[in-house]
Amino acid sequence: MKRIIFLFILIINFRYINSQSILNSEKNTYYNLLFLSGELDRTTLNYKTISELEFDIDEQKYIWNNITFDKRKYINDEMYYKFFSPELYLSLNTATPYGINDEALWQGKGINSEINLGFKFSYYGMNITFYPELTFSQNLDFEYIKPNYNGEEYDNKANIYGYYGLKSIDAPQRFGNKSFFTFNFGQSEIRYSHNNFTIGFGTQSIWLGPAKINPIIHSNNSPSYPKIDFGIRKTKLSINNIFLGEIEFRYWLGYLHESKYFDNNSSNDENLITGIAIAYEFPFFDGLSLGFNRTMTSKWENITPYSLFTLMIPFMEESAGYDKNDQRASIVANYFIPNGGINFYLEWARNDYNTGIDNLIRYPFHTQAFTLGFDKSLKISKIFLGELIFELSYLESSMDYHFFYDWGGSGNSFYTHHIITQGYTNYGQYLGAGIGSGGNSQYIEFKLYYPIGHTSFFIQRANPDMNYSYFQDNEEGKTNTQKKYSIRAFVDFGLSSFFYLNSNFHTKFSIVFRDEHNPLNENRKLDSIHRYNTHISFWIKYVI
Repeated sequence: MKRIIFLFILIINFRYINSQSILNSEKNTYYNLLFLSGELDRTTLNYKTISELEFDIDEQKYIWNNITFDKRKYINDEMYYKFFSPELYLSLNTATPYGINDEALWQGKGINSEINLGFKFSYYGMNITFYPELTFSQNLDFEYIKPNYNGEEYDNKANIYGYYGLKSIDAPQRFGNKSFFTFNFGQSEIRYSHNNFTIGFGTQSIWLGPAKINPIIHSNNSPSYPKIDFGIRKTKLSINNIFLGEIEFRYWLGYLHESKYFDNNSSNDENLITGIAIAYEFPFFDGLSLGFNRTMTSKWENITPYSLFTLMIPFMEESAGYDKNDQRASIVANYFIPNGGINFYLEWARNDYNTGIDNLIRYPFHTQAFTLGFDKSLKISKIFLGELIFELSYLESSMDYHFFYDWGGSGNSFYTHHIITQGYTNYGQYLGAGIGSGGNSQYIEFKLYYPIGHTSFFIQRANPDMNYSYFQDNEEGKTNTQKKYSIRAFVDFGLSSFFYLNSNFHTKFSIVFRDEHNPLNENRKLDSIHRYNTHISFWIKYVI
């Protein structure tokens, strides 16, 4: 009886539950290749969840014509159900944590795992999705940079496990000192759609913009959160049979939560997030779309009906609470050339208000960040397709902070905030780019698709937080030259293969080797100190 009551509490206490996504599933990455190759039309312009990406196609027409995915089973023309087949993911990190865009799963040092399965039922526009997940993290000890927290407020929490940079972000370097499980509702939601209007409540992850690895404003890097959203799906506009392009709009309100390893103040554990995403595809410039994304986080205790819409205010003024709310915005551009099978994209973002037009004109690049890249399909032969991905991301502080950066006061790093002290995180993980606050990344990957799966190889070089190296790493007696020598960097080499074993089993193996330069930012010599991590993972799915 106690177990039944506990399960009931979990179900009704929706706001305290993390979630997981399959936005980057093999099925969705395969469909992206078909979009890129001109075989399919894109289902979204900017705002992506698994509900927006889910549809069935005639698989027999394409290169994976023998691979079986989860299919809708129709009862009648307006009613269907489908099962999300059970999946098991296992990984091992030999020296340090490694993982990105993996939601609630914390892939620390040691063994990590995830299990998920579920179902969906649809009837006359009403969709009920139940897709929970169970995760495990062995979370073994490793050496990391001394946290930049002290005082009773952070005892046994951030002063042991917390972030090493600004004291205004809930981003633990390690999630406690023990192994742990998490259970959550994953991609569950209830949604009603009529024509292109949609409204829903649930915990599905959001991916904003065209980036493949590091979207700046929103990704599935953190546990997702309970939210209500409404808007218009990708819709054609026309007047008197004149095509005027396509538009997409979404607005949402969600509930963020602090991790267990930040502070001892239970009154500030919750934050409100509000967001808006708008995109438009031009009618006379085939393949070009522009979008605008904006999110705002506010203290949960200060919620009013008015505060739910403060993100609509363009400049920092008294009605927006000056700097009491933390906002980020981005402009995204996506240019798809169907004949060339190539997609160029850009996301340019800022994480602070302007006080007015004059301030905007003086230095529009204040607090900027950007991700840019391209995705190219390559038709090699009748049974081989290639895909080349390149992406560059830059989230370091803008140059104006080099003149007046104040680490003893507020300071700045893209995902931090001096009043919303948890920063832009949920349960201790970044809501945006997985490289984290103040970092940069260069990523290139080649995928080779064939009838029974694909094999891919990637290389990535990244700096995890250059703001720390520039402004805070002021160890007594350390010269500027020695600070330069101590800059941290990651170089990753990854190889993976996905295989269709038979009509019931899909499997994937991957290995990533990381060479971490100066892991503790303590080097004083010309040559780096090195730490090496090997990430090995295995995934298997049984198709029902």
